[in-house]
Amino acid sequence: MGAPELRFYRDYSSSNEGGAAFRAAVETTDLFIRAERSLEKEAIKEIKEARALIEREVAEVPDFLTSLKPLKEREDAGTLVRSMYRAGVLAGTGPMAAVAGAVAGYVGKKLRKRSDWVLVENGGDLYLDTGCVTNVGLWAGLSPFSGKLAFKVDATTRPVGVCTSSGTVGPSLSFGRADAATVLSHDVALADAVATALGNRIKTPSQLEAGVDWALSIDGVFGAIAVMGGRLALRGDLELEKL
Repeated sequence: MGAPELRFYRDYSSSNEGGAAFRAAVETTDLFIRAERSLEKEAIKEIKEARALIEREVAEVPDFLTSLKPLKEREDAGTLVRSMYRAGVLAGTGPMAAVAGAVAGYVGKKLRKRSDWVLVENGGDLYLDTGCVTNVGLWAGLSPFSGKLAFKVDATTRPVGVCTSSGTVGPSLSFGRADAATVLSHDVALADAVATALGNRIKTPSQLEAGVDWALSIDGVFGAIAVMGGRLALRGDLELEKL
């Protein structure tokens, strides 16, 4: 495992939003977190726990790490790992397609016990338990929409996962060419896996509309955005606005 990747887009996070903003990193897991106060030590502890649970599953089931296809959920696996299995089955991916979202959610839920609100970002995947409507900017690499649009996420009553896959930005594995494939769900692991699968489906701009239609057909997904160059498709309970 190498050093954590530098996430330059985190610089756009406003310093006047209240609370504390901090980074928590363990090996390749690198989280950006906002909460009422700095909980870096607590976050690092939870990251280590999450990584240990995943590493334990890989030791039991080596295919858990490498499979690109869904695997059958193990009944005696822990909650974090089972959420990854289930997300993979619904999205048609391997369980590790959900890892960034699952870890963000795991850490966020733990920190929420110590803070009235929390936001956790893990490689572009967000877990929002903010108790309010939160603006999320759209980042899509070299697309003309990148950094120009945002959408509102209603996390007033339930946490929301906002996860993005890209075939042109970042190190994540994608078999498509979408600049951004973003999915919203109250299940952050599911949002991550479906975002991966959505990105895999889009190789040409003509596939944007069918891709977001497919994403909305997954039970538990309530919003999807796909961007390729100067074209964008959107489905679900979402409204874009200019930044």
